[in-house]
Amino acid sequence: MARAPHTVWNLRAGLAANARRALPPIVSAFFSLVRETLAADPTPRRLHRLRLASKRLRYTLELFRPCYPPGLEDRLQALKTLQDWLGEVNDAVASARLLRVALKHQPKVRRFLEQRAAEQAAGFARHWKESFDTPGREAWWIDFLSHPLTQTKNIPK
Repeated sequence: MARAPHTVWNLRAGLAANARRALPPIVSAFFSLVRETLAADPTPRRLHRLRLASKRLRYTLELFRPCYPPGLEDRLQALKTLQDWLGEVNDAVASARLLRVALKHQPKVRRFLEQRAAEQAAGFARHWKESFDTPGREAWWIDFLSHPLTQTKNIPK
């Protein structure tokens, strides 16, 4: 599986230069990870890894909010929507796991939760393919993060 590249921070380059250099490969690694995972037709339970990866990416990008123009908010919202899908999958999987013993004699409820997880996982995969990873979408991310950053008085050069 693709992993986010190890980032070495150049203290002499400043925040803007480091962000331009470090963030695009992290985003590319995220796209690769999700594509590879979905290509393997994962179980709903296996999608939890993507949920964690999307959280890490979003939180990392949020650290650079003051550096980028407002277009970053659109990207953060897209990640949040992706996380919401993955959260629904995880909730159904976790509920079924937590209630396994209690549902031992309730196969209809257990099947309902398993079906819900599968439906949410399919919805996530559709959303990924039809919205998040449409042609040119990765470049939309990379080009934005690679452009010169907006400088503010609080951001070192």
